[in-house]
Amino acid sequence: MTKKQDAVPPSLAGGIKIIKKFSAGLPLDPGVYRMLDKNGEALYVGKAKELKKRVQSYTRAQQLTVRLARMVAETVRMEFTVTATEAEALLLETNLIKKLKPRYNILMRDDKSFPYIAITSDHDYPRVLKHRGAKQKNRDYFGPFAGAGDVNRTLALLQKAFMLRNCTDHDFATRSRPCLQYQIKRCTAPCVDYASKEDYAAQVKMAEDFLTGKSAEIQKDFAEKMQQESDQMNFEKAAQYRDRIRALSSVQSRQGFHAAGLNDADIIALHQQEGRSCILSFFYRSGQYYGNHAFYPRHDVDAEEKDIITAFLLQFYESHPAPAEIYLNVKPREQSLIAQALSLQAEKKVSLLVPQRGRKREMIEQAQMQAEKQCRDYVSGLATQKQLLKKLGKLLGLAEMPARIEVYDNSHISGTNAVGAMIVAGDEGFKKQFYRKFNIAQGSLTPGDDYAMMREVLRRRFTRVQKDDPDRSKNLWPDLVILDGGKGQLSAGLSALEELGIADLPVVAVAKGVERNAGREKIFLPGKAAPLSLPEGDAVLHFIQRIRDEAHRFAIGAHRTRRKNAAHKTPLDDIAGIGAKRKKALLKHFGSARAVSGATVADISAVEGISHDMARKIYEYFR
Repeated sequence: MTKKQDAVPPSLAGGIKIIKKFSAGLPLDPGVYRMLDKNGEALYVGKAKELKKRVQSYTRAQQLTVRLARMVAETVRMEFTVTATEAEALLLETNLIKKLKPRYNILMRDDKSFPYIAITSDHDYPRVLKHRGAKQKNRDYFGPFAGAGDVNRTLALLQKAFMLRNCTDHDFATRSRPCLQYQIKRCTAPCVDYASKEDYAAQVKMAEDFLTGKSAEIQKDFAEKMQQESDQMNFEKAAQYRDRIRALSSVQSRQGFHAAGLNDADIIALHQQEGRSCILSFFYRSGQYYGNHAFYPRHDVDAEEKDIITAFLLQFYESHPAPAEIYLNVKPREQSLIAQALSLQAEKKVSLLVPQRGRKREMIEQAQMQAEKQCRDYVSGLATQKQLLKKLGKLLGLAEMPARIEVYDNSHISGTNAVGAMIVAGDEGFKKQFYRKFNIAQGSLTPGDDYAMMREVLRRRFTRVQKDDPDRSKNLWPDLVILDGGKGQLSAGLSALEELGIADLPVVAVAKGVERNAGREKIFLPGKAAPLSLPEGDAVLHFIQRIRDEAHRFAIGAHRTRRKNAAHKTPLDDIAGIGAKRKKALLKHFGSARAVSGATVADISAVEGISHDMARKIYEYFR
C-alpha cells in the first residue's frame, strides 16, 4: 500500500500571522487573491470587492469554519491581482480556478467541449458535419448539443429532410457517380451535377432556417409541395416530401418537456444528497431542444447550494457560450454581479432567472425532479464503487482501500505503431483527466516484445511521478497497479519498478483464462505461484473486467490514432524546415512525395514558399 508521508500539522496562528503581513499593504480596490501552500500550490482563489477587507476577514479565528481554519493554517504565501471592476475580478477568479484547480475551491469535474452542427461556407456546395473543439472560419455553427448522440441523431434526420452532403471536399471533387448517400435519399448528389448550385443553396437555406427555429414554416412548405406532387400524380416525389416531413417531426418529437416561449436558454437544476451534488443542464437554442447533461462538482460536504451554483455558472460559462436566459432552481450568491460578468464575457445581455410561478416554474420543477433522480443514482453508484474497492483491497491483502488504481495495457500490430496506455480509476469511477498514452519509438524495442513495452511504459511513468511528486503529497501515486497480462507482464513490471528503487507499490497482473474467455480471468500476485481465480458472476471480478476493458479500449484507440497519423506521413515530414504549409504546397504542386523526390532543384524552387536553399536541401535529402 502506498503510504503518504505525514506532514507536520500546520499552525492556525502561523497562517493568520502570514495573512496579516500580506494584507497590511493591500488597497481597497477590487481584485483577486490566491492562498498558496509550502509547495507553491494554490489552496484557494477568491475575488473581492475590496481586497484589504476581504483578506483581513481570514485573520478572525473565531469566525472561521473548520474548513477555512484548515486552509488558513496551510497558507504560507499570498498573491494578488488588482482589477478595474468587481465583474473583471470575478472573471479572473474563474479563469484562475480552472487553471490552478485549488483544493479548497468548488471545482467543476467535467470540462468537456460540447459538439455542434457545422455547415461550411467556403464551398459552392456546403457540407454539414459534426464539430467539437475550437471554432473555425468559414463555418456556421448550431448548438451546443448535450452529447454526441444528440448531435448524431439530429444530423441523420437533417440529411433525411434536407439531403445535404456530408462527404469531404476531396471525395466530392473525385466522384464520378453518386455514392450510397444518394441511393438512400440522404443527398441530392451535387458532386455529379444532379443538383444545381441554386437548388442546393435552397436546401442549405432551409436547413439553416430549421436550425434557427423556423421549422413550422418549412413543414408547411413541404406539406404544400407534397400535395402539389400528389395532385399531379407524382406519387414518388410526394412520398419523398412525406418522408422529409416525418424526419422533421422526429426531430421535434425528441424535445423532452417542451419549452414554450424559450428561444436561447439553459434550464439548470441543482440537487444535493449526502454531501454530493448533481447539476442538470438542459440546452435550448433557437427554440430547439439540444439535450441535457449532468455535472457533479467537487466541493466540501458542507458547501451551500448558492455557492455551488455560483461556482458552476462561472466555471461552466467561462469556456461555453452563455445563452440570453439562464433559468435556475437555486438563487446564486451575488446574482446581479454574476449576470454582469457573464454579459461582459458573452458580449451580450445574459439574464439569470429563478422563476416562482407559471410555465417556467413548472419546467424548473421537472428539471429538479430529474436532477434529484440523477443525484440519487450517482450517490448509490459511489457507495457501490467504494464497496467494490474495499473488497478488492481485502482480496489482494492491501492495508487500505485503494483510492487510486492505475491499469496498464499495450496495443500494436506486429510491433508497429506501438502504444502503451494508462487509465486511472478510483472511488468516483474513471478519472479520465489522468489517462496517459505512451508512444513507443519504432526500433527502440524488439518489435512485438510485450514485456519490454511494459517495462518501458512503467519506467517512463514512474520516472516522471518521482520527479513531479517525490514526497507523495500530491496524490499522483497509485495505491494499486494492475497490468493487463500474465506472469511475464508482472515480472516485467516489477523489474521496471525495482530499477527505479520503488518497492512498496502493490502490483498485480490480470490475464484472460482458457481460450481468452471473459469470466475466467486469472489474477497473478508477486511471490505467489498459483494465480487467484474468482467465480463467474463475482462482483469484484466484474469490476476488474470493467477497468481492464477500459484500459484495453483506451490503448486500442490510441494505437488506431497513431496508425492513422502514420498513414498520412510522407518523407517530407522528416526534412527539417518543412512544416505543414510547405508540405501542402509541395504536394499540391507535384501531386506526391515520390514526384518531389525525382524533381530537380529548379523545379522544387519554383514552388511558392520554397527558397533555392530549401529546394537544394530537399533535393539532397532524397539523394
